[in-house]
Amino acid sequence: MIRKIKTGDLEAVNDIYNQAVQSKYQTAETEFTSLEYRRSWYEEHQVAHYPIFVYEENGEVTGWISLSEYRKGRRALRYTSEVSYYIRKDKQGRGIGIKLLDYAIRKARDYNIKTLIAILLEPNTPSIRLLEKFNFQKWGDMPNVADFDGVEYNHQFYGLRITE
Repeated sequence: MIRKIKTGDLEAVNDIYNQAVQSKYQTAETEFTSLEYRRSWYEEHQVAHYPIFVYEENGEVTGWISLSEYRKGRRALRYTSEVSYYIRKDKQGRGIGIKLLDYAIRKARDYNIKTLIAILLEPNTPSIRLLEKFNFQKWGDMPNVADFDGVEYNHQFYGLRITE
């Protein structure tokens, strides 16, 4: 089941994100985020009217996806949103990401979002394949800007124009 996030989901959402931090290459974060930060992140999304959806199985949140303001405060970019998604490590490869991304693309229109941008690291090939499955195209590549313990990787931008 996919639904909007509730405050009671924040611990699970934060745990899933921290799994991605620990795995490396799924986020550019190198340190775990706190639950306090996650609460602030949640509140900012509520105030700005950008949705966060969770995937729930048997009463457990096993994945989530967010549509976030792209380049906060820049009004010319108000119809563009950054999409981010994370799946619990033991549930990856089971189609949850496909379901979440499909749902978010369909719901984006309800939030007046015309363009989705995904920003990811080049070694994250499962995420790249997922985006390409939904016709996201590579719109940019920032070479060697991410450094993980002395090993540099590209930061890539994928985009999708949402049509009627």
